[in-house]
Amino acid sequence: MRHVRPSPVFLAIVAVCAASGWYAWRDDGSTETAARTAVFLMVMSGWLVSLCLHEFAHAFAALRSGDEGVVGKGYLTLDPLKYSDPLLSFILPTVFVLLGGIPLSGGAVYLDRSAIRGRARNSVVSAVGPLTNAVIAIVLALLLGSGAVDGASPTFLAAFSFLIQLQVIAAVLNLLPVPGLDGYGVLEPWLPYGFRKAVAPYAPYAILFLFALLWSPSVNRVFYDVIDQITNALDVSPFLADQGYRLFRFWS
Repeated sequence: MRHVRPSPVFLAIVAVCAASGWYAWRDDGSTETAARTAVFLMVMSGWLVSLCLHEFAHAFAALRSGDEGVVGKGYLTLDPLKYSDPLLSFILPTVFVLLGGIPLSGGAVYLDRSAIRGRARNSVVSAVGPLTNAVIAIVLALLLGSGAVDGASPTFLAAFSFLIQLQVIAAVLNLLPVPGLDGYGVLEPWLPYGFRKAVAPYAPYAILFLFALLWSPSVNRVFYDVIDQITNALDVSPFLADQGYRLFRFWS
């Protein structure tokens, strides 16, 4: 834990989330443009915080399993600028959220897998990322259901519900056994070396193919039916989350 020092960049993102959330909480409906901008900032900054925590979880689990190189790389500072692949870690996931509310994150910190002790630990290192998103979704859902946000405006509740839904989607998607995602990373240590070597060059394209597949109306409908069942189980209204998504897209 002595290596964990949240960076000023991460703390600034948290501050933006808190400030925009405070504005959305107090929204009285008098200024729609300002309210929708606040929702956009609250959701995007909240999503970026979860991305930092997702990647931090990978790095921290790797450190505990033998990869001490993550300390020197700055992964334990939660600074998004320190991650080795900003394209996979932040740019693509942000674009996916903006275009379709589809949060794809995962596995873009560069770890020394050879230093991690055993196949089981390698699987755990991959699994902790999406499990972090699942834990965030559960914690936020508990806050929503406990009355902790009673008194907030409908605008805030919609944005908060959408943020929970994003965490659920991220957890489900990242656990799929698709090369380049954490679900495949869980299985990879147990697969034959020849298969892993053959698949590796196509991992980035597999993620893009998955994103394109989710644009198919039939696939999208089935996928979001599953997501709605999970959000319902968490006692989060899919309708309210959809309202949050509509507010989030302030440009539409």
